[in-house]
Amino acid sequence: MKLEQYIDADTIEWLLEQENPSIRYFTLTKLLKKSESDHDVLDARRDIMHIGIVPALLDKQNEAGYWGDLQKFYPDKYKGTVWQLIILAEMGADANDIRIKKACEFILDNSQDNESYGFSMNRSSKMGGGRHSEVIPCLTGNMLWSLIKLGYLSDERVQKGIGWICRYQRSDDGISETPKEWPYDKYEMCWGRHTCHMGVVKSLKALSAIPKEKRSKSVTDKIETLSEFILIHHIYRKSHDLKSISKPGWLRLGFPHMYQSDILEILEILVELGINDSRMNDAIDKLISKQNKEKRWNLENTFNGRMIKNIETKGESSKWITLKALNVLINQ
Repeated sequence: MKLEQYIDADTIEWLLEQENPSIRYFTLTKLLKKSESDHDVLDARRDIMHIGIVPALLDKQNEAGYWGDLQKFYPDKYKGTVWQLIILAEMGADANDIRIKKACEFILDNSQDNESYGFSMNRSSKMGGGRHSEVIPCLTGNMLWSLIKLGYLSDERVQKGIGWICRYQRSDDGISETPKEWPYDKYEMCWGRHTCHMGVVKSLKALSAIPKEKRSKSVTDKIETLSEFILIHHIYRKSHDLKSISKPGWLRLGFPHMYQSDILEILEILVELGINDSRMNDAIDKLISKQNKEKRWNLENTFNGRMIKNIETKGESSKWITLKALNVLINQ
């Protein structure tokens, strides 16, 4: 679809405003298709580290690379280190910045399970690294996506984490008997007869961040499997009764998502994977219907008040959601 069908010049100018360099950068590269060497793109890239959310978060970072309580990198929702890493990756923070590297190393040292290479909610006081019994799929997907976006794709630890997704991430749609071995033996919410949607979405998001030419066969196969799980649900419906909505909350658009999701995040993942399937059409129609009279999209769901720094205002036009919605519509 053509950009002009959904947007006017005023909205483009709004997205390109200097006060949000992350939005400016992604508008230039994703919507206007400017190259990374373009002067305006380089300026926006530089400004991300000096204007707005990114420097505000880095200002609160501990010298050792974490935020808040060292031990509560995950449980402190949404002020702990896990959540800041997701936001920094979403914002396009500079992977070469020493503060970003410290945050990535902290998560790898404290959250990644040294045995399986998935990511855990708490650190193991005995073994070091993440606690083996508390590895969960949505956290693993989120951390791997963030680390890939922040320059760690070639790191052996990240490669082993990708292997965790390929080996363990399930996509069951109502099986009669669940597996009993680790990691399926503990969290019913993640590994019950019907696999948790969030685990599938965040795992697929992580794999989608791997450039196509660098995807192994196991990664490609897992992308196909997880994508099909989402598609048989028409993204937010019950696969066995498509008239029923399985995830009504996914119709409220938000940013950032943390461990939650919505139809927009999922559509963007599928579109960036190059998937164009008729089972996406219902969600796309829902997305289009949410465009306001200014040809923008509102922030409908937010963690404002629970984060270190609020991002946009609930109920008002959102640059992040507008950018992502347009990216979906012009590329699907």
